[in-house]
Amino acid sequence: MEPPHSGDLFGDAPSAAPTAGAAPGAPLAERMRPHTLDEIVGQSHLIGPGHLLRGLVEDRHLTSMILCGPAGSGKTTLARVLAASAGQSLVELSATSSGVKQIRETAQAAVRLQQHGGNQTVLFVDEIHRFHKGQQDALLPWVESGAVCLIGATTENPSFEVIAPLLSRCRVVRLESLAVDDLLVVLRRALATAAPRGLGDTGVAVDDEVLLKLAASAQGDARAALGTLELAVQQAALMQRAEVSERDLAEALQRPFLRHGAEEHFNEISDLQKRIRNSDPDGAVYWLARLLEAGDDPVYVARRLLVTASEDIGLADPQALTVATSAVQAVHALGMPEARLVLAEVAVYLAAAPKSNSAYRAYAAAVAAVRETGGLPVPMQLRNAVTPHMRAEGYGAGYEYAHDADAGVSAMECLPDEIAGRQFFAAAERGAEMWLAQRVEAARRHRARLRRGADREPSDEASS
Repeated sequence: MEPPHSGDLFGDAPSAAPTAGAAPGAPLAERMRPHTLDEIVGQSHLIGPGHLLRGLVEDRHLTSMILCGPAGSGKTTLARVLAASAGQSLVELSATSSGVKQIRETAQAAVRLQQHGGNQTVLFVDEIHRFHKGQQDALLPWVESGAVCLIGATTENPSFEVIAPLLSRCRVVRLESLAVDDLLVVLRRALATAAPRGLGDTGVAVDDEVLLKLAASAQGDARAALGTLELAVQQAALMQRAEVSERDLAEALQRPFLRHGAEEHFNEISDLQKRIRNSDPDGAVYWLARLLEAGDDPVYVARRLLVTASEDIGLADPQALTVATSAVQAVHALGMPEARLVLAEVAVYLAAAPKSNSAYRAYAAAVAAVRETGGLPVPMQLRNAVTPHMRAEGYGAGYEYAHDADAGVSAMECLPDEIAGRQFFAAAERGAEMWLAQRVEAARRHRARLRRGADREPSDEASS
């Protein structure tokens, strides 16, 4: 057997005793928590020899940090091990149940401890993204003064969820999902470890193929993998079987575990829109299924499809906007699970439709002109002359009624003098927009001809 490598969660030489505070009846994941850095499997980029966190432990001096990573990647375990390994006191708060008063009392107690010769206190805040701004502000003076060493844990992107002043005082440390091979180490250790910590005394074995399926289904989450293993072993034992079957595993799993925090939500909805933009109905349906099966709000998904219909399909298929609008109404009327079929139909339609972002680009160009030139006055010929005073001031003078003009197009300039003649819309020659492009160009040529005072241009007439 290869020697344990120090960068690996739940390593090869676990302690036989349960984790402190983990009663025999605690979940398997809690009982199997590592006690030292060398027991941890995965995260070698952080705790391997010569890397950041191992260096801090060896120096016995921790710095405030935010541990961000997926569920089951070892954030809580790592915080506990870091504090213990560095010889520092640890106080744990949950962002779901702790208020400003408890934060202040904990920090004051930490100051008193240091004043009496004690070690610095490590304050571990689980799910720190759930702290509102006031609670995060309450942490600032204690972190800045060094009264506490803050270790926050979050499954979300701290750039969005942690206030900037607090984030600037902490080192952001990103944990990765565990690889399937890492999870296999975790699962085999649990099966080999004796009770009360592990499952070694159950008399139930797990075939390598079943174990591999279990590890793959957990999507890098050690807690989920151990929880499923415990249920599967219990199911086999209940049925008096000596080995976990695939049916036992299926019973324990029920349905695939889908990680779906805020960051995954936005990544997946972005992937859905990008697959539609790239005319890929297969990719669009896949990401739609990922969103809906993870429990995403179907109304939100329908609204994002509506955005895609206007932003990416646009004038190349104006009907797409009508289809997407109908989908929003249908999803409201139906709800799940039927709404998933409506959304699948629309996602495929939008992916297959011709694409154009000409309206998007036109609006962006117009916004750039507005920001560049500011609030230019409306040309006098375009102003409504609704009172005698306005008419006397010249409001509406020179207005040309397009319906009275040849071909329904007048020579009148409709932009302020400072940007007269500027073009914002450039048609894409795709789908229905090819006809639109011809109409826009024909109107522009006719308007230019009228402004030049020419009655006709043979080349233009021929091309019309």
